[in-house]
Amino acid sequence: MRILLVEDDRLLGDGLQAGLTQAGYAVDWLRDGEAAVAALSTEAFAAVVLDLGLPKRDGLSVLQWLRARHDATPVLILTARDRLEDKVRGLDLGADDYVLKPFDLDEVAARLRALVRRAHGRPEPLLAVGEVELNPAARTVTRAGQAVELTPREFDLLHLLLQNTDRVLSRRMLEEQIYTWNDAVDSNALEVHIHHLRRKLGNDLIRTVRGVGYMASSGAPAP
Repeated sequence: MRILLVEDDRLLGDGLQAGLTQAGYAVDWLRDGEAAVAALSTEAFAAVVLDLGLPKRDGLSVLQWLRARHDATPVLILTARDRLEDKVRGLDLGADDYVLKPFDLDEVAARLRALVRRAHGRPEPLLAVGEVELNPAARTVTRAGQAVELTPREFDLLHLLLQNTDRVLSRRMLEEQIYTWNDAVDSNALEVHIHHLRRKLGNDLIRTVRGVGYMASSGAPAP
């Protein structure tokens, strides 16, 4: 799950990037509001973690710009501003959640999972298709009740596919959501991950839609 972190404090940003990466997120980190706007103009993220006191363009301005273009990407404000009016304004401008510094990394990761679930219309914490069940918080997968070992990248890819069950996702969309700018990606990496998931979870779970992309199939008939 790819997250855009916008935080100008280098020490805090470094800790957030490391902690969220360890929690299973693919994190791209920017340090000013103008860079955030440029990134959000051209790329897709599962969520944004946004500081308010940013150079060049403050966080509320970035948020207002994002919502003005009808972009519903979940936004978690992370700030030291604890005045009630700042919280109210941020939420009224379209923020989905608000966490004050200092914070607990586990709480931030959990709030991000909740935001992404709601954005996909899935209030339940577990994702299940057929015999396969995925737990985003524990980062575990079972098939018919038996634990299945996945690499971190395989887990992220499966998570994305199950969030969008019966919806075709293009190769570009999948790559944008599981890789950061710093990842070196082989041209056939996605196909290799799909092959490994099919070997571990069965060939019927992930369908190839030729010329379009891939989808996790529930087996339900097409409408």
